[in-house]
Amino acid sequence: MKNSTGQTDGQTDTNKKMVSLRSAVAPFLAMDVLVAANAREAEGKTVLHMEVGEPGHQAPLAVREAAKEAIDNARISYTPSLGLPSLRARIARHYGETYGADVSPDRVAITTGSSAGFILSFLAAFDVGDRVGLSAPGYPAYRNTLKALGLVPVDISVKAANRYVVTADEVAAVHSEEKLQGLLIASPANPSGTMLKPDAFIDLIKCCEELDIRFISDEIYHGLVFDGQAETALNHSKNAVVINSFSKYYCMTGWRIGWMVLPQDLNRPIERLAQSLYISAPYLSQVAAEKAFDATQELDQIKQVYARNREKLLRALPEIGFEDMHPADGAFYIYADARRFTNDALDFSKKLLETVGVAATPGVDFDPINGQTTIRFSFAGSEETIDAAIAAMKSSKCCQL
Repeated sequence: MKNSTGQTDGQTDTNKKMVSLRSAVAPFLAMDVLVAANAREAEGKTVLHMEVGEPGHQAPLAVREAAKEAIDNARISYTPSLGLPSLRARIARHYGETYGADVSPDRVAITTGSSAGFILSFLAAFDVGDRVGLSAPGYPAYRNTLKALGLVPVDISVKAANRYVVTADEVAAVHSEEKLQGLLIASPANPSGTMLKPDAFIDLIKCCEELDIRFISDEIYHGLVFDGQAETALNHSKNAVVINSFSKYYCMTGWRIGWMVLPQDLNRPIERLAQSLYISAPYLSQVAAEKAFDATQELDQIKQVYARNREKLLRALPEIGFEDMHPADGAFYIYADARRFTNDALDFSKKLLETVGVAATPGVDFDPINGQTTIRFSFAGSEETIDAAIAAMKSSKCCQL
């Protein structure tokens, strides 16, 4: 007897490939916009890139020279799973120099970008079904990675009254309804660049300590602060996990090199997981990354480009009609309300690209519920790109009131 698919009962379609439910996560729309933008460029059309959080500058000279030296003279090999001892020691020293934090090198783990750091921390700190609080809007890969690992992301929507940051009271309220096992906060944040004030940051960490919630601090945009002072969770908690990367301030996105600073109880679990998941971060990137700490003069000059781009957009976007921007304290983003133009951010971002060649990321990437009228603009590119994008949007029909 044949069933509705035309197969005899008991038979299986050997040509049908099974796809896991854990892979059914939302697309990373910023990357989808990048693909569309690249396709437009391949057709010979102009694209003004403001969609991805990627510095428009190459890695510092000292970094590139170290990589060339290693290629010529070193055996490009595996390293210990937690990373090269010299790089771990240099990162530990960085925390003392920058924050006055006493960090032992054995607490530092080198990862394949911050992305590996999030995967490792989620696997080591939580079990399937555990609930992890996130800021909404927030970096979409947090949510997608948690779901893929069988964890439950819990969005905590930020409010204008709280300066668009998650507060300790909000975390306690969510926890009282159903317990959280973790809280992941970025400060400065993606997509907004908004940063927690020092007192609010400390209150949030204290709340997590009191409620036995594992605090994970994404500090990837430290070094890129324009208004205020960045705080590291390491000065306020022995149980927090800190994740950082050489991608943003250090301009090393494609080198795929990041790090974690771990509490003692997660050190060996992280090492065991890293051993099996990817053995070690790339040797070449580790050698090069160590030199990045000596390139702050060059990197701060790049930061000044971001600062000028930021000021231009903060002036121009309200003139164009974008309103209610989250405070752009750091990072290299502006998260702006576009409700005067659209209630469909994804469609609006497509029109921006198609009509004037401006590539920007729709807010639904960062907040599937409340992001329908918001757009994220990255100002990590050149000043020429930002100037051209502003002029294009001012003249665009889709941005005319």
